[in-house]
Amino acid sequence: METPGGSEFTLTSTYLNTASCGVLPRRAVAAITSLVDELAAGRPGGAGDYAVLGPARASFARLSGVAEDRVAVGSSLAVQVALVAAALPAGAEVLFPEGEYTSVVTPFAVRGDLALRYAPLEALADAVRPGTALVAFSAVQSADGRIADFAAVREAAAVQGARTLVDLSQSAGWLPLDAGSFDYTVTCGYKFLLGLRGVCFLTVTEEAQQTLRPLYAGTFASVDWPLYGPVEHLAPTARRFDESPAYAAYHGAVESLALLEEVGVAAVHRHVTGLARRCTQGLASLGLPAAATDSAIVAVPGQGERLADLARAGVVASARAGNLRLSFHLYNTPSHVDRALDALA
Repeated sequence: METPGGSEFTLTSTYLNTASCGVLPRRAVAAITSLVDELAAGRPGGAGDYAVLGPARASFARLSGVAEDRVAVGSSLAVQVALVAAALPAGAEVLFPEGEYTSVVTPFAVRGDLALRYAPLEALADAVRPGTALVAFSAVQSADGRIADFAAVREAAAVQGARTLVDLSQSAGWLPLDAGSFDYTVTCGYKFLLGLRGVCFLTVTEEAQQTLRPLYAGTFASVDWPLYGPVEHLAPTARRFDESPAYAAYHGAVESLALLEEVGVAAVHRHVTGLARRCTQGLASLGLPAAATDSAIVAVPGQGERLADLARAGVVASARAGNLRLSFHLYNTPSHVDRALDALA
């Protein structure tokens, strides 16, 4: 199996842990290093360049299937979710899958005046009911790699007049998506988008933009860049929801996103799901059945303690909710899968 974009990486381990943190491509490392060197030398360029935000925003928009003017940039997924949580009226019902990722749930929970309800992921669409204001869920579950039934949830929400918030952090970069079909999406950039912490993207439909208050508005959310006093002219697009960026992270992100565009999400999807199938079949032969998903993430229930066996063999993976979790990206090869299987055998 050919590894797309493999020459961009310098792995020194069998790295099967992108669901925790992606590997930086060479070009991203070079961009970040250049910025840091500028700062270490006391040159003005070390402060970072606002101009990288435009290409990063545009690249993410293309990768996620939305118009650029629907994308806001930020540094924290929980902060972006909090914008949506703050827009709900008191008493509104928010529906989540059971076991949903903490950063998706907590901004709603800490308000204390919302009605939170949970349902099994497989029954999420059926659980949408009259009075549900918002359905919030991850496209791909962090703990086990299960993929939500987007179409069913979207249709059920539309029937009941509910909005949708989708966390794309474990899917953007490998799973073909149409983020514009949801009211809001949030995506951290340090997993399958191959960036650093400090990169996050919020997408908002034009209609849903009217529901959010730009609570974190500052210079970056303005039209005319005022340095003192309040912002009087907010950007007319989703840019009015921008946070002050973590420049080093975005200098790297623009390069990583460009690489993903060059390879193509469809090619990454074919590659990672092929590796996942190889892994799932190998696990079954070892008597370690994994969840049957067409996902970049393979989880083996109840085997989280086997993480130590993999570590001794130089295989980097993770354990979540008692599961042994292996995750694949464009820098992985069939030999990486086989090395992990050998360690588990």
